[in-house]
Amino acid sequence: MGNDDEGRGQAAQPKRKDARRNKETLLDAATSVFVTSGVEAPVRDIAAKAGVGLGTIYRHFPTRADLIVAVYRHQVDACAEAGPALLASSPSPHAALGQWINLFVDFLVTKHGLAAVLQSDNAGFDTLHAYFLDRLVPVCGRLLEAASDAGEIRSGLKPYELMRGVGNLCIGAESDPDYDARRLVELLIAGLRQP
Repeated sequence: MGNDDEGRGQAAQPKRKDARRNKETLLDAATSVFVTSGVEAPVRDIAAKAGVGLGTIYRHFPTRADLIVAVYRHQVDACAEAGPALLASSPSPHAALGQWINLFVDFLVTKHGLAAVLQSDNAGFDTLHAYFLDRLVPVCGRLLEAASDAGEIRSGLKPYELMRGVGNLCIGAESDPDYDARRLVELLIAGLRQP
């Protein structure tokens, strides 16, 4: 009897991995579509990008709000996990910081429609905001500290202030096609350099 249980456990493991991988594929596709078309993009566009049917998306995410919240958390997690990886693989801490800030900008572009979708759920929005701060502020802090310790940027920069500044530079990008938030953010990051 123990062998049968073992066999079922082993069969369930790969299934769970496949389901996780499929969900990741959906979230990556939704993120990409949201970055280019906004959170109101048709679900069929996301399904096409992921190579799945609409039913698959609705099975995982019954409402648009469910999908948007999942994308938000997925991006926060990806951004948080990217910080240490970039620090280890980039030619310098300042380069890692710049690459990480680019990921953060992509996240902010996706996030713009989130408030409108969650208007009726202030508690849910507050929970997501706390999740965002808990996961990303420490990562930004480590990147700033590494770049400061390497003598590449001035010291004493606060991660939340930098993230808030980047966020403020991204406001307006959605309403003005000539506004280049990424260019302004690049100037901000270049301006952190030690004189």
